[in-house]
Amino acid sequence: MTSIVRHPLVRAVFVTGVALLAGCGPARKSVFPPSLTLQEVSAKPGGTWHVTLRVRNNSYGGMSFDTFQGTLRVGDLGAVLLDAKIDQDIPSFAADVATIDLLPTAEMSKALAALAAKGSAGALPYSIDGHVTATPEKEDKAQTFPVHGKNWLSPVPGIPDTYRSP
Repeated sequence: MTSIVRHPLVRAVFVTGVALLAGCGPARKSVFPPSLTLQEVSAKPGGTWHVTLRVRNNSYGGMSFDTFQGTLRVGDLGAVLLDAKIDQDIPSFAADVATIDLLPTAEMSKALAALAAKGSAGALPYSIDGHVTATPEKEDKAQTFPVHGKNWLSPVPGIPDTYRSP
């Protein structure tokens, strides 16, 4: 009996059979944390900012995004709270946007005004920290994913009080 298992053809058939049986389970798609960045900030009359958040699904399957809760920090200034309802289904490796209006601190508004004075050559760093709640496809329970994003805001040429991130 031991001589049969040592035969290369029998061994190959046995290994192939075990590999095929291992692949018979239900297919699960890999789930990875999404990313969240600012796509655009528009300073509105009265001091509010209209913020467009870009939510990117980095998973191999679609996800149903519910909410984002976290903070936005502009430059080295204090942070403001963000609480956005995303309520979107985003396919694998795709992105979509969600909008939120917020009231920045006076220092943040001054920093954005100073950036506007520099024109298209100016840039202001920002960071977003928090967590996104989403449900991966074919799953019943929502998961919470940490998100941390850093980039720069620059004035949009020809559109006053509007800033974009590359």
